[in-house]
Amino acid sequence: MANLLELGKVTKRFGGLIAVNQVDFTLEPGRIVSIIGPNGAGKTTLFNLITGIYKPDDGEILFEGRSLIGLRPDQITARGISRTFQNIRLFGNMTVMENVLVGMHTRFRASPVDILFQTPRFRKEEQQLREEALRLIRFVGLRASPDELAKNLPYGEQRKVEIARALAAHPKLILLDEPTAGMNPQETAETTRLIQRLRDELGITVILIEHQMRVVMGISERVTVLDYGEKIAEGSPEEVRRNPRVIEAYLGRGVAIGAIA
Repeated sequence: MANLLELGKVTKRFGGLIAVNQVDFTLEPGRIVSIIGPNGAGKTTLFNLITGIYKPDDGEILFEGRSLIGLRPDQITARGISRTFQNIRLFGNMTVMENVLVGMHTRFRASPVDILFQTPRFRKEEQQLREEALRLIRFVGLRASPDELAKNLPYGEQRKVEIARALAAHPKLILLDEPTAGMNPQETAETTRLIQRLRDELGITVILIEHQMRVVMGISERVTVLDYGEKIAEGSPEEVRRNPRVIEAYLGRGVAIGAIA
């Protein structure tokens, strides 16, 4: 099976700091994989490189065999890669529906003239997108009304809106940056099931950055570990959990032994 995503010797420097150092990474379609590591290991920087927020100083990033280097984030989204962020980035004064519709911007085909004059073509497309947005809102299990302002939602519900917005672009690959951060056990369990459904029901390949090891070990088919920007381990959850370099990396940062037990 051909790889969906390939990173070859990817490096990113910020002045004298090497945030990502010659990282190799491959991903087959239909997988759920995790990237873990202590704080400052380069995990989010790697996501930013894949999604075009940063340009690598060295190395190559291929998606479906085509280079992503030099593309803008919106162009990469149009290619089929969506993401969520470590810190929620919703438009607080917009409704749930409006936030999800924002995620469809790369798919909107009506012209400025259609929009200006509210032509039948525009109204038909807008109605179709609203219906799809509503399906996505229901798919992620959002309890709030689509007309509720995003800023009024509880934290866990805001996370669901962010995932729905990422799904609105019809991604083949979704990058989830700490999707269960700050959640209570019930919300974490719901989000874990949702991540599995993204793959099983929608056929979307998933990469997640996650600090809750129970989530990582319970959902991932493969785990990649970064430390100081370098890949120090990769394998099944069980292999990674027992890897001495991984244990040392975590314990060296003062993380409790239960985090990787």
